[in-house]
Amino acid sequence: MVQEIWLVRHGESIGNVAATRSERAGAEVVGIDTRDADTPLSETGAEQAVSLGAHWAQQEPDDLPQVVWCSPYLRARQTAHLALHRASLDLPTVIDERLRDRELGVLDGLTSHGVHARFPQEAARRAHQGKFYYRPPGGESWADVALRLRSVLRDVADSDAARVLVVAHDAVIWLLRYVLEAMDEQQLFDLIARGSVRNTSLTVLTRTDRTWTTTRADDVRHLERTDGKVTEHAGEREDAR
Repeated sequence: MVQEIWLVRHGESIGNVAATRSERAGAEVVGIDTRDADTPLSETGAEQAVSLGAHWAQQEPDDLPQVVWCSPYLRARQTAHLALHRASLDLPTVIDERLRDRELGVLDGLTSHGVHARFPQEAARRAHQGKFYYRPPGGESWADVALRLRSVLRDVADSDAARVLVVAHDAVIWLLRYVLEAMDEQQLFDLIARGSVRNTSLTVLTRTDRTWTTTRADDVRHLERTDGKVTEHAGEREDAR
């Protein structure tokens, strides 16, 4: 029975860098050519993933996860591959589309400035409905993502491994905590207001009986120990501030 779930956000991607730069410049579009699923790690992101693997290489194998579940998006797959390779871990890996990042529909590729300039009615609708339930045309709400994560967690729970590693995206990590810790909407966003999910950070949830609790959150000590660059990027382009 699964006793621990390790959640790792992918390393910094070129999309993270472009989105942050465009937001700060007041641009309307992020300005990258790849589709979201094919956006790779930046050089810094690759170094972060290797640092995570180097940290794991110093731990006892019995203390590490025995199986990996990973988003199919390139930045997540690259993070998992680089970290596991550096740690010399050859683990069964499941690539599951239910762990993909939240889909933004018509707002994909836009900064917050672009959403307000090009889709003012959507900006107003989002303000009225709130972040959790707002669904952009052709995209997903946070509630939609939570629904597919409930499905994948049922499959993860069937694993014979005691510890499972999940490599995914910041919204996915927040919503996995939301589901596992049985939060409500207000509790989730109060938590988000106080914290973050930095690139390659580790969050660990531990089960006692039927109750899941977070025992480590947004841990980036593997970067601090190796003088790696700690990066924090808004995960959803239309939410960037």
